[in-house]
Formats: sequence, C-alpha cells, structure tokens
Amino acid sequence: MTQEKKFKSGFVALVGRPNVGKSTLMNRLVGEKVAITSNKPQTTRNRISGIYTGDDMQVVFVDTPGIFKPHSKLDDYMDKASLTSLNDVDMVLFMVEPDEPGKGDQFIIEQLKQVKVPVFLVINKVDEVHPDKLLPIIDAYRKLGDFKEYLPVSATEGIGIPDLLDSLYKNLPEGPQYYGSDQITDRPEYFVVAEMIREQILQLTSQEVPHATAVAVDRMNQRINGKLQIEATIYVERDGQKGIIIGKGGKMLKQIGINSRRAIEDLLGEKVNLRLWVKVQHNWRSDPSFLKLIGYDKKELG
Repeated sequence: MTQEKKFKSGFVALVGRPNVGKSTLMNRLVGEKVAITSNKPQTTRNRISGIYTGDDMQVVFVDTPGIFKPHSKLDDYMDKASLTSLNDVDMVLFMVEPDEPGKGDQFIIEQLKQVKVPVFLVINKVDEVHPDKLLPIIDAYRKLGDFKEYLPVSATEGIGIPDLLDSLYKNLPEGPQYYGSDQITDRPEYFVVAEMIREQILQLTSQEVPHATAVAVDRMNQRINGKLQIEATIYVERDGQKGIIIGKGGKMLKQIGINSRRAIEDLLGEKVNLRLWVKVQHNWRSDPSFLKLIGYDKKELG
C-alpha cells in the first residue's frame, strides 16, 4: 500500500532587483498571467499574490516590488511593501540574474539577513549563459549570504521549474488549501484589469511617461448587449504626458485601448467594452491621499 503524500501549503515571497523576472516566474508557476511584465523597471508596484495549486501543494506567491533605494513617497511605499511582507511568509525566493552580484543585489542580501525564514537563491535566465558560468556565480553569492538552496531556472523557457517546485514541497509546512483550485490570484479583478491597462502604457509609450502613470478602474459592473462595460482613468503628472498618452488625433490612446481590451478579454473570458480617460494629477507619486485613492494603501504594510 502506497502512502498518500501529505498536503503542504504556505506563502512564498519573491524578491529581487527590478527586472530580474519575478513577475515572469510567477506567471509561469501559476500558469496564467496575474502580474504584468515589461522591460522597464518598477513595473510591479503592489504585492500581487499568484496562487499555485497542485495535487499535493498550494503555494501563495507574494510578488514584491523590486527593492531599491527610495526617492519618492511611492518608492518608499514600494520598498516598505517589499520588506514588511518578508516576515509574514514561510520562505523567500531571492531572484538574481546569471551574473556576479552587483551593488543592488548586495543591498538586498543585507536586508535579507534580518529575515527569520529560509531564503533560497533563484538564478534566473540561465538559458542566456554557458553552464560553466553558474558555479562561479553560486560561489560569489555563497560568500555574501546564507542561502538554503541554489536553484538555476529560466522563467521564460521553463527550465528548472520542476526542481523549484520540488524544493518548495520539501520545505513548506503541512497545511490546508487556502484558496479554491481554480483561483490564481487574491487580487480583485478590477485591480488586475487596471494593471493590464498600465502594462499596455508601459509597452507603447516612451521612457518618459510610464512611471508617471497610474490607472484606476472607475466602473466594472454593468453589461450592455452581453458586453462587460469597463471605465478607467489613466492619471499622469503633467500636461505634456497627457498629450503623449492621447497621441496625435487620439491615436495612442486608441491603441492602448485596443491592446488592453484584448488582454482583458483573454483574462476574463468574455467580451468587453473599454472606455479610457486621461487626467492630470500633479505630483501624484508624492501625494499620500491620492495614492490611497488608487489602491496604494499604507494600511497594507501592517
């Protein structure tokens, strides 16, 4: 008689410098898109949880914003969100690029020394380097911090993902299934929809605009002729940025709308009518009451 495998569950934080591939890894593990990805830094601004459910394990991944030195109220919020979440989890995956540790990585390692749960080093993008390069990289990190395991992966190619899941199973406690098997994120749908619109802005506009934008979904509860009606506002900090997002003859805003609608329809599995507005909210990144209004709430930091 074979012994039934114990069911395990827990919360796992993903940390690392901006752009190391945390959101890509979470989307790969969860099997659907719950976090937006872009090649621009600071893409992830909130702690988004992706939920992996297998036959014998459920893992709630907390995707923290990249840890970096704060410059504005928004940066400060993002940094605190990253560090406070680390004491509420069962383990931490510290994600790095396949390279010698840089100053940013060393800064994070110092922060992680205060964390009381096991930290695993996940070396991402291993498909981009020769296997011989991996051992020296692991040695360099071993000198800087105390990591429970070293896991080489490629989030885009799926390399090393089964080994990563095995390590999670080995190290997580026995526990209940917190969420339904078909639930992939603990964020409300309107939050994920706002993030998808922001992802299109990041992809379509130039370097100047993205970090000056915030998206708030104003309405998302009515269906007309079988189509879900979504109304959302894109906030920018300056009139010039508003002009860039609207584009010549409204062309840019129209493209943002088309691309966002397609992504939202894929996610929700239904037809959508999306209406977008653009408003100027001067210096919103340093305005606590506005940050709260659009969902960056200091109360979340616990």
